[in-house]
Parts: sequence; structure tokens; C-alpha cells
Amino acid sequence: MSDTRPSDTRPSDTRPFEVLETGVMFWAGRDPGETIEEMKALGVRCGQLALPGDLDLSCAPAWKEALQAADFTVYTVFATFQGESYADKPTVYETVGFIPPATRAERERRTCRVSDFAAVIGAPAIATHVGCVPDDDTSADHIAVREMVRRICDHAETHGQKFALETGQETAPVLLDFMLGVNRPNLGINFDPANLILYGTGDPIEALGLLGEHVLTVHCKDGDWPPADQPNALGTERPLGHGSVGMERFLRQLLKMGYRGPLAVEREAQDPAERLRDLASGIELLRKLKAELL
Repeated sequence: MSDTRPSDTRPSDTRPFEVLETGVMFWAGRDPGETIEEMKALGVRCGQLALPGDLDLSCAPAWKEALQAADFTVYTVFATFQGESYADKPTVYETVGFIPPATRAERERRTCRVSDFAAVIGAPAIATHVGCVPDDDTSADHIAVREMVRRICDHAETHGQKFALETGQETAPVLLDFMLGVNRPNLGINFDPANLILYGTGDPIEALGLLGEHVLTVHCKDGDWPPADQPNALGTERPLGHGSVGMERFLRQLLKMGYRGPLAVEREAQDPAERLRDLASGIELLRKLKAELL
């Protein structure tokens, strides 16, 4: 992958990112200004913004104003949906993303509205968990979701946006085949190494080698593999540097494949104080590793 690819994710009206600039993955709070200042207090100036499924998206102008006032860049807006649950693998398969037939139409509308929200705030990309893509590309669910992703890509293209699919809920070869089947130039991948471990779908470094040329953006998240004796269980997310990913080898592979874009530290802890503490330690770890590698 060329060194210029990550610039595809940078808004034209903002400063350039540093090489592997450290940012955060964060959730939209009810007060945009307070939420952004909380992230800036971690010492970062960019990130990916996740929108709760019940958030009233008419708040986009308020987010635009708050981001401009804080000089903070959101380069990806993530769509999430009401009714999703990550309790265990069967629940994920039944509730997450575009796979459940009963919620597809509603979630397609929501994702297009998230694209509109991203356009208002000046974010050049949207992303989501599409769900566990069926291996059989002739199945009705695979075909329906493929067509749905095509329509969302086409909507995002009207705003000049990329659409990134999150890794993890299917193997890298299945995700790659699905992307090639969608056949849209603005479709790419938000690569989360921990998700492949948490779902037990493959070694993240091997997956990165396969998917690398399609990677638009990156999460830096950590975790441990699911228990071998519990086939329906997910693995356990960990603070960055305390799981099984191996962040140094992950960053080395990113550099080897030519990725120079931003790194969004993500932590899924439910306790807000724990999440902020672990985000801060993750940011510190990445900066230490970058100083050694660059």
C-alpha cells in the first residue's frame, strides 16, 4: 500500500496528521463540548466518533461547532444501532449490524443518516460493524447485505466519503471476498486487531497482511482469546498492552505495509473512570512504541 493512502481519510480543511498520530475512539455524549474537552485532556487532537443508536442526529450542527471551537478533528463517524448486544457469539450473530433481516431497512436508513451527520461535521468517512457475514456468497442473507452495503456506499459517495467495515466477526478471507463482491471504490476496512482475537476469527497480523491494501483506518485495542472450553463465549477485552495482540508487532506490520494514518486507541470498559484511565495509558504506550520504531 502506498504511503499516500491514509490521506484519503483526512478532511481537506484540517491540518495534516502526523505519521501514526495517536487519537481516540470515543462515544458521543449529550454535551458535545464537554465530551470533546474530555478527549482533549488526554493529549490528543483527533479521533473517531461513535454515535449511540438512540442519539438524535439533529445535533450535528452542535457537534460541528464544538469540534471547530476545540480544534479537534473527527475523521470517522461510527454507526451503532439500537437492539445490538455483544453478550456472546450467538447473540452477536442475531443482533449486530446488517445481518438480522428484521432490522435491515431501519439500519440502512440510520447508516445513511449517520453519513449525513458526518457530512455536516466534515468527517470524510463512516464505519460500522456489518455483522457476521455469511461464508456462502450465494446465500440470501449474503446477497441482501451485499446489496445494502452497495447502497450505503453510493449514499456516502454523494458526500465524498469512504465507508469502512470493522474487522473481527468473520475471518479475513470472508471479509475480503465480501468487499470484492460489493465492488465499490469507496469501501474499505477499519482494522481492529483485538476483534479478531475476541471473536476467535484469526491472528490479527496475518489478517492485516491479507487486508492491508484496503485498510483506511485503525483501532488500537487489546484482548485475550475466548476460553477454549466455551465455544459461544467471546474473548476478554484488555487495556492496551495487556492482551494478546502484541502492539509492537502490530505497529511494525502497519509500517511495513505502508500505513501512515492515525491510530485510534479504543477501550470498552463500562466504568467511565476506568475507560479514561486506560485510554490515557494506551496513548502513552503508543507514543513510546512510535518513538522506538520511527
